[in-house]
Amino acid sequence: MAEFTMELNDEQKEVRDWLHGFAADVIRPAAAEWDEREETPWPVIQEAAKVGIYSLDFYAQQFFDPTGLGIPMAMEELFWGDAGIALSIVGTGLAAVGVLANGTEEQIGTWIPQMYGDQNDVKVAAFCSSEPDAGSDVASMRTRAVYDEAKDEWVINGTKTWATNGGIANVHVVVAVVDPELGSKGHASFIVPPGTPGLTQGQKFKKHGIRASHTAEVVLDGVRVPGSCLLGGKEKLDERLARAREKAKAGGERVKNAAMATFEASRPAVGAMAVGTARAAYEVALEYATTREQFGRPIIDNQGVAFQLADMRTQIDAARLLVWRASWMAVNNRPFTAAEGSMSKLFASETAKKVTAQAIQILGGNGYTREYPVERMHRDSAIYTIFEGTSEIQRLVISRTLAGMPIR
Repeated sequence: MAEFTMELNDEQKEVRDWLHGFAADVIRPAAAEWDEREETPWPVIQEAAKVGIYSLDFYAQQFFDPTGLGIPMAMEELFWGDAGIALSIVGTGLAAVGVLANGTEEQIGTWIPQMYGDQNDVKVAAFCSSEPDAGSDVASMRTRAVYDEAKDEWVINGTKTWATNGGIANVHVVVAVVDPELGSKGHASFIVPPGTPGLTQGQKFKKHGIRASHTAEVVLDGVRVPGSCLLGGKEKLDERLARAREKAKAGGERVKNAAMATFEASRPAVGAMAVGTARAAYEVALEYATTREQFGRPIIDNQGVAFQLADMRTQIDAARLLVWRASWMAVNNRPFTAAEGSMSKLFASETAKKVTAQAIQILGGNGYTREYPVERMHRDSAIYTIFEGTSEIQRLVISRTLAGMPIR
């Protein structure tokens, strides 16, 4: 087990600097254009693939970094560049985590490469969990998967919403109900291969922020997938459902469902994204405050501005500490006894919203225009307190964990 440290090693520093260079030279110059176009920035994803950032190998190296700092470090640098474009680059990772968390070795080896494609033909993947009537309340999920034993196929029907890359993905990972009586414990995850009949894109959402990231509904109408597309396999599913039924009869302990397993693994990474956006806005505000003069002196000489910057930097560093701690705990199999993963996302997300708003205030009227990037960063930051568990849900998870209560 790696010891927890705040000091990056030489290899990590080299990767960090490489990512920062890509974010500064490729992502940032394209940010305003793709925000306005509200389209997937395929050329930027292609460039990321060419240099090795958008690839299974790169994310595997960061994911299995024994210090746990690989993924949060990468997320912070890319989202420092631009949140919308960065989410288009890393959005496939959520589907990949879903397969890594629940799939067999064969499924991991078969499907994750197809999620990325290659540098000459890039692909994306989508993780589909939320529904029009089941966002935070995953127990209300209505999408059903029914097993056709005669054909060894699962038949999936339902509608998913808020799916990053939904409908344009090469591979979709879909969470569905297989046993309605068990509530959230009766869920399972399925791979929907490319070109499967019955899967179509529904509404594409026009969003407040992260506009360069494609977000849409996914409609599943009689979608049939082979039995081998059930993540983890049917034997494992049957065993898990049997345990859940027994515990339900006894009123026993909770069982982690497939969607929760994915979200728990990804929440510190979302916190790192928020840290990157907050840091970017802080740096713009700091530079502006040191060069903008009013009444014959830089505005940073005024306590009202200087103290804001001091608070912004303090909150960003504190958020990073929480994210790195949770990431280290996760990779070293330390239990989140106080919901440390949710803590990291909660604090970092709220910090991003607050810091980007303060950046606009420091820039004054300029900050409110699209001539400066803090306006876009503020719009982008709003998503962090919403997706992969709202701030309210994070507080619920934390408080119920502290009280020793089950998390449903």
